Amino acid sequence: MEDLFNVIILGIVEGLTEFLPVSSTGHMILAGNVLGYEGGSADTFKIVVQLGAVLAVFVLYFRRYMDILKDMVRLKLNVPNKLNVIHMILAMLPALIVYLLLKDIIKNDLFGPGPVLISLVAGGVLMIVAELAKRKVTSENTDDITYGQALGIGLFQCLALWPGFSRSGSTISGGMLLGTSRKAAADFTFIISVPVMFGATVLDLYDSRDLLTKDDLVLFLVGGIASFIVAMLAVVTFLNLIKRLRLTWFALYRFVLAGLFYWLVMA
Repeated sequence: MEDLFNVIILGIVEGLTEFLPVSSTGHMILAGNVLGYEGGSADTFKIVVQLGAVLAVFVLYFRRYMDILKDMVRLKLNVPNKLNVIHMILAMLPALIVYLLLKDIIKNDLFGPGPVLISLVAGGVLMIVAELAKRKVTSENTDDITYGQALGIGLFQCLALWPGFSRSGSTISGGMLLGTSRKAAADFTFIISVPVMFGATVLDLYDSRDLLTKDDLVLFLVGGIASFIVAMLAVVTFLNLIKRLRLTWFALYRFVLAGLFYWLVMA
């Protein structure tokens, strides 16, 4: 029963934080520390539970994915004034290349408490810079995003390979610095997150295959369902808030989280 409680709580934490610019990694480490749910199958669960959050975004943007897929089937790859598969590839490729080149360094050196604490603060600083820069908005929605902006957002997404930096925080900030609206950057971030996160999760699961057991299946399923439901609510709420809520508030929250992280995990 204790493990069941733990996976439900962690599933809720994952669903709430995966797509908000607050660092799901930092929250999962903190929650696991507080619950005493760490090591072994717990580490594997923290990988598997992301699939619930990924599925939530896929459902929310299902029509958009089907639209892009239809264009691909019809070989309409370079559709002007419309988000297409080339935007997706340009946004995903940089992080994929960097991950494959630096996978061992990321896993061995950046998942420690110290690097995560630094990235929590650094990600917050980036969000404040993005808000203060006040760049001219040239892309109000995702269909306005240029190939250059898509590639630039992809380069900013590389920062998210540093655990604690936040994928949505880096890409939304990057999009704003490159001339997209907050809403367009958020939508684009969520759309590209599904193939990126699904691929990364599958790779991590393959690397952790020796830790997987049949006994953990029910727990993982329960946690994934909790993550799915909460992520659906979190993304919809965030998209409504992002039009009027500045990233600065999320940055300040990250600074508070960094202090709590230091106190609970490192002190």
